[in-house]
Order: sequence, then C-alpha cells, then structure tokens
Amino acid sequence: MYKLILFDVDGVFLSEERCFDAAALSVWELLYAPSNLGLTSDHFETKVDEEKIQEIRMTIFQNDSILSYMKTRGVNANWDMIYLSISAQILLLLRRINRHDPHFVQTFLSQPIVEESLSQLRAQLNKHKITHVDFAETTTVFANTKAKTPSEMFRDLNQQVKSWFSISGTLFGRKTPLWMLGYHTFQSWYLGDDLYRETEAREAKIPGKRGFLADEVPIISSADISQLLTRLEQNGIVAGIGTGRSRLETETPFKQLDIWDCFDENRIVTASDVIQAEHTFPEHAPLAKPNPYSYVRAFLGQSTSISDCLEQSLPLENGEEILIVGDSVADYLAAREMGSRFAATLTGLTGKDARTTFENLGADYILDDVSQLAQALGLPETS
Repeated sequence: MYKLILFDVDGVFLSEERCFDAAALSVWELLYAPSNLGLTSDHFETKVDEEKIQEIRMTIFQNDSILSYMKTRGVNANWDMIYLSISAQILLLLRRINRHDPHFVQTFLSQPIVEESLSQLRAQLNKHKITHVDFAETTTVFANTKAKTPSEMFRDLNQQVKSWFSISGTLFGRKTPLWMLGYHTFQSWYLGDDLYRETEAREAKIPGKRGFLADEVPIISSADISQLLTRLEQNGIVAGIGTGRSRLETETPFKQLDIWDCFDENRIVTASDVIQAEHTFPEHAPLAKPNPYSYVRAFLGQSTSISDCLEQSLPLENGEEILIVGDSVADYLAAREMGSRFAATLTGLTGKDARTTFENLGADYILDDVSQLAQALGLPETS
C-alpha cells in the first residue's frame, strides 16, 4: 500500500490544451509582433478568436508533432518548449542571412540574444526580404545528434551554432535573456494583463490579452476528482502535487473546482518553488522536470529546507511507498530517479497513443484517466 501519492496537474486533472495554445501564441508573438522579429507573412494582434488560435497552433507546432517531439524527450515546461522553438527558428533564419551577410551573423552570435538583438535581426530580415519561416524545419535543428533529453536539446542548439557558423560557446540555455523573454511572453498570454501585472510586478511588453486561466477544463469532473481524493484519504494515503504550473496557476483552478483542500498543503510543490530553488542555488539548475526536485520536495514537505531537498540521496530508501501519477515521460523519469512507482494517465498531449510509450518504458500502471486509479490500486471503498 502506498503512503503518499504525488500528482502532476496538466494531463492528469486539467487539460493541457490552453497551456499549449498559450505556448503557440507566444512563439507567434516572438516571430510576428512588430516589436520582436516582425515577420510580415502573418498579422500579429492580441485579440484572436478561437479559430485563429487553433490555426496558429496547428501551424507553429505542426499539428502538435513538434510538441510531441519535445514531450517524448522529457521537455515538460511550456517555457522550455517556447524557447526551443524560437531558438531553432532564429538559427534557421540566421542560416539564411549568412548567405548574404556572414559578418552580421558572427556579430549576432557573439553576444547574448537580448531584445535589442531581435531588433537588429528584424532589420536584416527586412533588408533581405525574408518574410516566412518553415515550422516543419523546427526539429531538424536537433535531428543530427538524436537528442533524447531536454539538456541534450539545449546542448544541440549550441552545437548547431558551431556546426553551421563555426562559433563555439554556450549562447543558448535556460534563464538566458531570450529564455526570459519567452517566459514573460507566455505568462502574459496565459494570465492576461491584470494577473500578469499582479504576479510579475510589471506591465506586459505587448498588452491587450485576456488570459486563459478562467478557461481551464478538468479532464474528469470535479465531483469525480473529489471522490478519488477522499477515497485515498479514507485509505490512509496522503495526496500531494508536483507540477510545472506556478502556485497561482494551480491554486486558482483547483479552488474553483473545490478540490484544493483535498491535498496536503505541505506537499503541494509548484513551478514557483522550483524557480525559488533555482534562484537560491543556481548551481543546481535546472530543477524542472524531469529533474525530480518538485516530487522530492513534495515527499519531504514544504517545511524542509531547499538545501535538504537538494541533498536528499536518491533513490529513496522507501521510494516504493510513493506513487507518482503523471502524463509525461518527464514525470516517469523523475519517478524512476526517486525509486518510486509510476502511474501514467493517457489524457496528455497524445492521448491513448501514449500507451505504447509507457508500456515500453515499463510504467507500473497505465490508466485511461485518473478516475481509474483507485480501482487499479485495489482500494476498498469506505463509508
């Protein structure tokens, strides 16, 4: 019998669709907004209807094949998906410019990519009449080395700089200025102007966004979620959370669904906690999944210091008393590093098509959705 079950949120309790929509809109903004790269083959605006949102996502993520490519390599954070996508497109654009002005490319890649860099690149795109990108080429940037992990995908960006332009270095990586620009772009789309201002203490670079937080859709009904969590509690099992969402993005919909109080608050760990840990101990970054930090912290409890969580030896001695429930390869990898059991839900990006992936990985349980968990564990119903 498990003593602790730690749940991911997206693809388990809440649909990932709006997060992926916001990620696509973020890449779109970085490419087409006049204050960013300003490509002219599409008209950028912040007031987009549902049909346009789905058209943008279908184009940028190639019917979600690019998202699937990243997810199967353990990329879990939307911010990383955005960064990898825009970085790949920037390299592909620079490769085209290199035919005309190699000096510009050498100069561009010799310093951090900041907002002013995008203005300089925009001028070159206009000069050489480059108006389009081919999103089908996004994954080709990573194809030569067959990257299998998020870290390898970040490494491949720098390897392509060396391969294509003969420049060595570590220009691309997490928490760089370009990564942070993608982060803030996503947050502004997902939260909307008001919540973005409240949480980030700054105005959105491009305002006029309504946000998606109020549009969250549960994968199973809130009543079924509550029933499951109550059944766990009645069987002496503590429920916690380890999610790539921020605290606000987790707490708001869960309180709206009236399920927030079903979890042990000491064992709720969000991206906000991960960011704090990375800021406090940057030498340990990245700590986002598939790094198990969020689940380790949920296991030890919020009352445990960050340093103690980071120093926790793995796999855990009692790891098999912990079950991780998630929809992604990143969750699986984190669970296995902890020495914990893993239950996969087939309600993520690729739905039931993910069954083969999780069968090949050796997931302990594979569920059509999280409502099947109690039955899969053989938990008796109690009054």
